[in-house]
Amino acid sequence: MKNFTSVYDIDNLQEIIAKTLKIKENPLENPTKGNGKTIGLVFLNSSLRTRLSSQIAAQNLGLNVLTLNAAQEAWNLEFADGTVMNGDTVEHIKDAIEVLNQYCDIIAVRCFAGMKSKEDDVNESILSQFLKHAKVPVISLESATRHPLQSLADCITITENWKENRKPKVVLTWAPHIKPIAQAVGNSFTEWMQQMDVDFVIANPEGYDLDKNFTKDTKVLHNQDEALKDADFIYVKNWSSFEEYAVMPKVDENWMLTNEKLELTNNAKVMHCLPVRRNLELSDEVMDGENSIIYQQAKNRIFSAQAVFSEILDEINSKN
Repeated sequence: MKNFTSVYDIDNLQEIIAKTLKIKENPLENPTKGNGKTIGLVFLNSSLRTRLSSQIAAQNLGLNVLTLNAAQEAWNLEFADGTVMNGDTVEHIKDAIEVLNQYCDIIAVRCFAGMKSKEDDVNESILSQFLKHAKVPVISLESATRHPLQSLADCITITENWKENRKPKVVLTWAPHIKPIAQAVGNSFTEWMQQMDVDFVIANPEGYDLDKNFTKDTKVLHNQDEALKDADFIYVKNWSSFEEYAVMPKVDENWMLTNEKLELTNNAKVMHCLPVRRNLELSDEVMDGENSIIYQQAKNRIFSAQAVFSEILDEINSKN
């Protein structure tokens, strides 16, 4: 694995899920694998689970960890090529990345969608700069269009909780929010579910369809009750409109998941990537109920990161 930005960087999904579950059994099995190597965790946006899980995963492998909160602690960055930097930007991203090349053996970056320019976000205007200028492996800690480490943790969580001899029905359902949220988690989860042996359905109101480049042939329903029928897993997540980019079309129906709606399912397990706005996206009764596996998801973020870091280290060490 040279870089990790999507499911398409993985040769065999089932193999890496199995590897991750083995790591979870004994996270300290290879505590010196990263000795002498440094990973730079670059955060252009806020983080709790991604930051802490990545630090733990790296430490479990013996990696030296540098964490940069670039939006607060670094110079104001310029991202456009050819710009005369006579404004409030002090350092060009290509120069910052070249310095990271000198300090780090792996660069991991978190860069949300700007939610202003559809073209910039779809084309990954920030992550693409890291991929272009980095001379070391690049790992996405969430980008404008995807959140791959979260999605790997989601696959692990579903695998752990499914023991029946049939395909589980997995539903990704939209939830309400107070502000426009990017499509990254929904896009990413969709791509990964398309690689899993599941019956996958997306439920969202009219006007909130995800980018068809991600959904492809996945069934999309605009009736939540219909989608939830006989579901085994429900993934709750908000996103804003893709067609009317970053807009929030009015929704009259109540899309918050409740215990009453869970009665339509096959006693479905409930998932959410966190953070969650309680009693807006998800009711307290669901969040704190026996069907919730949300905190298990959060813990699995450690092991998804550790599996990816381990694969990247294998690639680095094979060249030495």
